[in-house]
Amino acid sequence: MEEKAKRVGRFNIVDIIAVILMIAVAAFVGWKLLGPDDSIGAERAMTKVTFVVKVEGVPAELYENCVNHLPSPLMASGALVGGEIVAVEQEPYYVLSAGGEWIEDEEHTTLLFTAVTQTPTAEVMTTKVGDQEVRIGKTDYILKSEYMEFADGTIVDVQWGE
Repeated sequence: MEEKAKRVGRFNIVDIIAVILMIAVAAFVGWKLLGPDDSIGAERAMTKVTFVVKVEGVPAELYENCVNHLPSPLMASGALVGGEIVAVEQEPYYVLSAGGEWIEDEEHTTLLFTAVTQTPTAEVMTTKVGDQEVRIGKTDYILKSEYMEFADGTIVDVQWGE
């Protein structure tokens, strides 16, 4: 025995569901294409962000190598992300001796990298370089550029604007 689908006017229930789904998909695609323009090419006000990353316990000979490669474009996930490392400063690195005294470790140093980038201006400034947020006190920051990479950095200063 044949069962006929329930009909509403000229359409059955399956046809109505299919039409609703097509309208929903078309509305979603239209919203994505014509909605707020979040693309990189859109004209947006940008804010200059300068931040300092402190990396401790670095072999001392790396300081000169870093200086020789400045300025160095910032990278994340194998792609340039806009911005660059513009300066590096060197500070002594201290370790605890067997006698309980802090002594300078001649083989290691502390490096302070200054980086500059641009971020879209917003009411709440969320600065990102690649997938990493830039916030004072953030530890485990990976500072990566075209020529150098340092893990376990700590962001010690952030300046928004000129």
